[in-house]
Amino acid sequence: MKPSISIIISTYNSEKWLQKVLLGYNEQSFQNFEIVIADDGSKEATKNLIEDFKINANYPIIHVWHEDNGFQKSQILNKAILACTTAYIIMSDGDCIPRKDFVKIHDRHKEPGYFLSGGYFMLPMNISEKIAPEHIENQECFNLRWLTKYGLKKSFKNNKLTTTGNKEKFLNWITPTKATWNGHNASGWKEDILKINGFDERMQYGGQDRELGERLTNLGIKPKQLRYSAIVIHLDHPRGYANKESWKLNHAIRKNTRQNRVKTTDFGIVKTN
Repeated sequence: MKPSISIIISTYNSEKWLQKVLLGYNEQSFQNFEIVIADDGSKEATKNLIEDFKINANYPIIHVWHEDNGFQKSQILNKAILACTTAYIIMSDGDCIPRKDFVKIHDRHKEPGYFLSGGYFMLPMNISEKIAPEHIENQECFNLRWLTKYGLKKSFKNNKLTTTGNKEKFLNWITPTKATWNGHNASGWKEDILKINGFDERMQYGGQDRELGERLTNLGIKPKQLRYSAIVIHLDHPRGYANKESWKLNHAIRKNTRQNRVKTTDFGIVKTN
C-alpha cells in the first residue's frame, strides 16, 4: 500500500537516540506512512544503523543526507520535504520517541487549511538513557508510574501523558502556549509548505521552525493545537550548536516575517537570489 503520510525525522550523529525513535514508529497503531530521515551530515555509523533498521522496519525509510557543513538543519529539511512522496507531512526530531497513537492523532486531525501543532514531554538524561527497546515496545516509557520510579518530578506537564477525552480537549483549549509550527511535533500539507518555499536556509539554530509556521499563518493556514493529544517524549542531549549570532539573525528574520506578513522566502527550496 502506498503511504499516505510522510514523517520527516531530523538527525545528526545521534545513533543511540535515533534507534529509539525509529523503534517508536515501529509500534504505531497507524502504519500507513514512510519515514524520511533528514540527516545533517552524520558519519557512517548513522547510515549503518538506518540500513540495519530497514530489515525489520514496519515502514519504508528514505535517507536524505548531505555533507557536514556545520548546523544546516534548514537545508537538509528542505531536501527532505522534496523527497516526501505523500501529500501530508509530519515533522519531528531524532530525539523524540512517539507514543503509539502519535501518527493516528495527526492523521485524524489533519484538515485542509490547517497545520497541527503538537508539543513534547522533556525527560532528564538519566531516564532518557534508561529507556530500552522493551520499554518502547510495551509503552512503559510513556507510563507516569514507570517514569516516577526513576525520578521524574511531579508537574502539571505530566498531564500530557495521562489526559484523554474531554480533559485532553479542554487542556488543548486553555493552554497559554500558542499553536506554532514546532520542529519536534508539527504537521501540514506538502502543497502549503511548498507554497511558502520551505525553510529559510539563512536560519540556523533557534526558531527556524516557528518562522516557517508564521509564513504558513500569513498565507492563511490556521494552526490547530494538539499539545495534549499528539505525544512525543523528548530525550535529553547537549546543545552545542546554539550561539548568540544565530539567535540574533533568526530573531531579525522572524520579526520581518511577522511585521511585513511575509508569505514566502527567497532563501528556501527554490533560490531566487
